[in-house]
Amino acid sequence: MAKTPQVGEQAPDFELPGTDGPFRLSEHRGERVVLLFYPGDNTMVCTKQFCSYRDRAEDFSSLGATVVGISSQDLASHEAFAAKHSLNVPLLADVEKQVARAYDAFSPRLGVKRAVVIIDEDGIVRHRHDHLLGLDYQSVDELRAALAGLPATAGP
Repeated sequence: MAKTPQVGEQAPDFELPGTDGPFRLSEHRGERVVLLFYPGDNTMVCTKQFCSYRDRAEDFSSLGATVVGISSQDLASHEAFAAKHSLNVPLLADVEKQVARAYDAFSPRLGVKRAVVIIDEDGIVRHRHDHLLGLDYQSVDELRAALAGLPATAGP
């Protein structure tokens, strides 16, 4: 069964509390948005993933996209995780797992699964990468390549 939303479909809007304040997807129209679904704060692979983005902060900031991490821990857990590792990606608290479900990044057995969803300036899903086991993640270079592969927009 295909993951939803699929590439070419409208991204479901949502609002979640985050380490940089509330985040509503529809308020980021006109920007490319990267949603990084991840299983949990302070887990081995997730820590490695977000620290890799921190360690390449300059490359990461040059992606030309708004990037947020989403998992089911609460805001206090996210704030502690971000502070402990000096993370540079805002983390959103999807405690009820509604956003993970809406983006088919949730399994009743596994919880929130690792997935990358890239949304274009018009709110359309343009790239999706679901990690089979969640033991790997997309690097800064892989994210850059996925963003570079998006269709060009008219822009200002």
